[in-house]
Order: sequence, then C-alpha cells, then structure tokens
Amino acid sequence: MRLLKVATCNLNQWAMDFDCNAKQIKESIAKAKEAGASVRLGPELEIPGYGCEDHFLELDTVNHSWECLKDLLLGDWTDGILCSFGMPIIKGSERYNCQVFCLNRKILMVRPKMCLANDGNYRELRWFTAWKQRDQLVDFQLPFEISQALGQKSVPFGYGFMQFQDTAIAAEVCEELFTSDPPHSELALNGVEVIMNASGSHHQLRKLDVRVHAFIGATHTRGGVYMYSNQQGCDGSRLYYDGCACVVVNGDIVAQGSQFSLKDVEVVVAQIDLDVVASLRGSLSSFQEQASCKTKVPSVEVPYSLCRPFNLKTCISFPLKIKYHTPEEEIAFGPGCWLWDYLRRSGASGFLLPLSGGADSSSVAAIVGCMCQLVVKEIANGDEQVKADAIRIGNYKDGQYPTDSREFAKRIFYTVFMGSENSSEMTKSRAKVLADEIGSWHLDVSIDVVVSAFLSLFQTLTGKRPQYKVDGGSNVENLSLQNIQARIRMVLAFMLASLLPWVHSKPGFYLVLGSSNVDEGLRGYLTKYDCSSADINPIGSISKQDLRVFLRWAAIHLGYSSLTDIEAAPPTAELEPQRSNYTQLDEVDMGMTYEELSVYGRLRKIFRCGPVSMFQNLCYRWGAKLTPSQVAEKVKYFFKHHSINRHKMTVLTPSYHAESYSPEDNRFDLRQFLYNARWPYQFRKIDELVSELDVKDIKDYAAQDTVAATSNGVGGMGVAAAGSGNPKAGF
Repeated sequence: MRLLKVATCNLNQWAMDFDCNAKQIKESIAKAKEAGASVRLGPELEIPGYGCEDHFLELDTVNHSWECLKDLLLGDWTDGILCSFGMPIIKGSERYNCQVFCLNRKILMVRPKMCLANDGNYRELRWFTAWKQRDQLVDFQLPFEISQALGQKSVPFGYGFMQFQDTAIAAEVCEELFTSDPPHSELALNGVEVIMNASGSHHQLRKLDVRVHAFIGATHTRGGVYMYSNQQGCDGSRLYYDGCACVVVNGDIVAQGSQFSLKDVEVVVAQIDLDVVASLRGSLSSFQEQASCKTKVPSVEVPYSLCRPFNLKTCISFPLKIKYHTPEEEIAFGPGCWLWDYLRRSGASGFLLPLSGGADSSSVAAIVGCMCQLVVKEIANGDEQVKADAIRIGNYKDGQYPTDSREFAKRIFYTVFMGSENSSEMTKSRAKVLADEIGSWHLDVSIDVVVSAFLSLFQTLTGKRPQYKVDGGSNVENLSLQNIQARIRMVLAFMLASLLPWVHSKPGFYLVLGSSNVDEGLRGYLTKYDCSSADINPIGSISKQDLRVFLRWAAIHLGYSSLTDIEAAPPTAELEPQRSNYTQLDEVDMGMTYEELSVYGRLRKIFRCGPVSMFQNLCYRWGAKLTPSQVAEKVKYFFKHHSINRHKMTVLTPSYHAESYSPEDNRFDLRQFLYNARWPYQFRKIDELVSELDVKDIKDYAAQDTVAATSNGVGGMGVAAAGSGNPKAGF
C-alpha cells in the first residue's frame, strides 16, 4: 500500500489584508502537520485574497505576496509537507494567477492558470493573462530578494506535474475544471494520481451540487485523487465564498468540509491508499489504450517520497454521504455568515433594520437572528476568534461573553417600525412580536409629523397640496406621496443608526440593513433612495418565492413562530390609504406576479433572451392558458418597466449575491441604464409574430406539450432546470 495523507482547507481570507491571510495560512499548515498530512492545499490567490480586483494591477500587491511567501519559506512551515500557495506573479510583461508548489523551504515549480474565469461575477482577464504554452516548462527567474533568501536562482514555470519517488501530483486551478477540455484528463493519462484544485468559488443558491458532481466526474471514469480547496466567507465584496473543501477518490467523496461556517480556518484531512487509483486505471482497457498514445505533459523530478507504507495504526478514509443544505438553509446560513464577516471587519457595533412587519424585512431580521444563533453556538464549541469578536462588538465587560442569542441580539441589533397613517395595526404588531422573538432592541416610530412638515413646506412653496389617488389625486401626486414616506424612512434609518449607539452609551456606529428582493429590483418596484438604500442588503438577490419558503422554514427551525403569519399575509407596501373598496397590494401595483417576475428574470439573464425570444419561449410555456396576443402584452409590459427603472440599479445597495438572475449593476448584470423604453423595433417584431400565428394551432400545440415544457424546459432551452431540483424555483 502507498498511504498518502492529504489536507485541504477552507480559509476566510480578506482581500489585501496580508497579515490576516498569512496568519491563517500558517494556522492551516500547522493543523495539517498536526494531523500528519504530507500534502497541504490552500485556496486560489490565498496570499493576497481572491477579491483584490483592481488591486491586482498594483505592483505592491505582487511584491507583498512575494514577501509573504518568503516569510513562509524561511520558517519551518514547509518542512516535510508539500504546500500549494496561491498568488499573483509577473513574468516578463505578463501577470499570472499562479499556484506555487513548495517543499522543504524551496519552490518546486510555479503553475500559472491556463483558463481564466471571465463571466458572471468574475473578471480575471482584466487582471491576469492565461498561460498558453502547454508543451514545455520554462525557467522563471525569481525576484532578487527571494533568490537571495532561498538560494534559488530560477524555478520551472508553466503547465506540468511533479513526479515524486512514489506518486505524481499536479494542479488544476478553479475554472479549468469546468472547461470543455479540462487538464485532469490529460494529466491522468500521464500518470498523475493526485490533482490539487485551488479555487475561489462563491455561493449561489442550488449551485453546490454542480460543483461536487464536477469533482466526482473528474475521477469517476479515469481514477485519481481530487483535492479541492476554497475560500469561505466575505473577503470584502458582495460574494460569499462557500468553502466545502473536499477530497474525492475514484469518484467517491471521502472528506468534506463545511459550506457555511464562522471559522476562519478549517482543515479537511483524508488518508488515501494510492494503490486503489492504480488498480482502477489498470482495470480500464480504454484508459490503458488512450494512455499508450497520450500527449506528453512536461514534469519536474522531485527526489522525495510523500507516501507511507501499510500501517494498522492509521485509518483509511472511506466514502461519505455528500452533505447538501436545502435552499432554505442556504438563505439562513450564507447571508448570516456574510453579515457576521461584514460586521466584525467593518468596525461597526451592530445593525439597524427598518422592520415593516412584511415578508422582506422580516426575512432580513430572521437572518440576523440566525447569525446571532450561529455566533453563540460557535462560542460554545470553543472558537476563540468568534468569542473575541463577539465580546468586542457586543461591548461585554469583566470576562462576560454571549451565551444566549436573544441577549446578544439585544446588544447588536436595532429594529425600527416606522409607521404612518397608512400602516396597519397588524403589521405593527407582527414587527413587535418578531423583534421580541429575535431579541432585538425595538422602536416604534410614527413618521406622520415629518411627512406633514414636508407637505406643508411644499404647499407654502407652490400653493398646492398633493392628494392620494383614492382621494381624487393624479398618478403623479399618488406616487410622490408614497415616495416621500419611503425616503423619510431612509433618512431616519441612517440618523438612528448613527445616534442610537451614542444615546445608549455604546461605542461605534450601526450598519443600516436593506430589505428589497431580487424581483423588486428586476421590476424596479422600489423608490430610489428609500429604505432599500442601505449599507448592505442580505436578500437583494433572493427571489420573493424563495423568501416565502424560507420564512416557513425559519418559523420552525429558527424558533421565530410569528414568521408563519407574516408569510401568509399578502405583500403590500402600505404607502397608500386603505379604504373599504381598496387595499394596496404589491402584485397589483406591479402589474405582474412575483412568480412571473422569476420567469422573466431567468429568461432575460440566464437564457439571454431579448423581448422577441422571450415572447417566443413564453408562447410555448403559457400557450395553454394565454393567447399569443396576451403573452405579447405581458412581455412588452415587463420590458417597458424593467427599462424605465433600470437606472435604479446603479444605486442599488450592495447585496449578497445568491441568485443567477440578479440585476445587480456593479459587476454581474452589465447593461445600459438609459433605454428607449418603447423598444420600437423589438415590439414591432413581436406584433408581426402575433399576427402570423394561428391562435388555435398554438393553443393545441401548447396543450399537448405542457408536460414536456414543464419538465424539459421552454423551447428546448432547459429553462425548467433553472431550479436545480426545487420545483418551486422554476416557472
């Protein structure tokens, strides 16, 4: 037997905090050594942090990374253990995203990334060049100070593998796994038994199974050991890196780390018999035939043994059942951990949330409550870093620390019900009950006097006083009166967040939390600079449908039973007066349902549909219930209001990224914000298609194809698969 013990990690790195990152790298190595591992893998770009973005263009970032690497190599950190470190490196005139392999205080080789992530949230081509020479390793001249310190003048640089005396090891960096021709296939044919994948992969609802199946597929048909490492936490942006470091052997997961955690360092260890890899490959005739005529991959000879012989005192790692969280758990734990990282790293003393008693703000409150529960649980489990952060943030004295989540929430969480004459007693009561269940410091404030002051000022200036539509006012008056209330709440929220800590003799300031969901952003159903304008928003890219399911889950699993009544209530902004014959409702105001908005959002973003192709696809999906003319009106109505309100996305509060159809303008959904909202050419094409369609034929066809469209997607595009197993997440 060739027993190899490997260690991979989840590290909560912070972009540009080199001290923090180096400390956690060292801690992970120490834990790997303590476990007896001879191989240690860290996340992609772990030394500077993955999310440095345009800081990668600064020479300082590259230089500081070399300085941290030198510190690691001059100490005993790499003695007896192969370590892979991620950092940017400049070779000649190009900057590369690299994995640096080190052993016994020497650099063995530098492996630059060959396929860069450059879609969605990723912009690696903005900062790095992809390595394109796959047929040779070249000499890389080390920076002078590094060369002097290590006694090495140059090291191999490029695509290749390390041939040790008892096994062969190579890297596959993040995005390369998901390409049409991943390196692991070629490396396996060249005899590489261990693939090390350093990654910087963010959380997205229902995404983990895609990633895990890629690891499994990499070794299932060709054998091998696949190590995966990832960042975990908020490193300074909208993304939450969701860990799940794991080890896969011949298609079976034998070790898996957490997806969501407050830990800064988590090391996952597995002991593997490499002979099972050789045995499987030797039994596959097709693999043997392909290996006999393989394209040769360059290698570096390393005169060192990593494996240990057969020993009954050590245990082999056996296959595990893969751990997946439900979408409701993902909504609770992902944003909850993200909020904790943001809170402790921002220097703030807590959060303030305008709590309306509706589904969205109540979801945010429940997530903060979940965060408090996680903090108390982690302290009870002995995490000293979480304990120290909680003592500092909660302003505990005399050796005290959080032991109860409600007591902790009382110290760090303000909720404010900012009611008006249009608010109902029911929502006011729901907000109060939920605040009590969570433990927040709750305030009940009436904004009527401020609204009246603004209206009086306007009347003094103009001689006119606007009226609500139900009282005979115009649409312009009605909308303006609603906007006044919404914007007053935003100003009041920031004022309270700044001054309430002072009032209660607490240090620091509070962060204002926003609570608009992804569907409202897509439709533009929010007031610019209202309560959606906050410091951060944990639900800004989560759909209304997912939030309602989450509320039902949280009522039971988080212990906030009032959420059941909140979820059951029809969504309403409560910005207009209620009358016996009129109650304001979100879906009526929007002219579309939240379910329809999810459909539009997925078609627009995930499946890249413009107005015409969206109309064509929805004719198949909705043709059994609607005529082509009705479908056309719905599509045109959506695009009209989406484009009219697109400018609001430019000032959208930074939100936790969770949904693949987020309209977030900063980096994910890059589009203009000034449109011709009439879409004259596109809408004319839709009208032409409607006139050409035979209504009877399309309805007959749609009726026959309803089942197929639901299970296989719309128009062959696989739209129904967007939910990834959740029937409520598709159309």
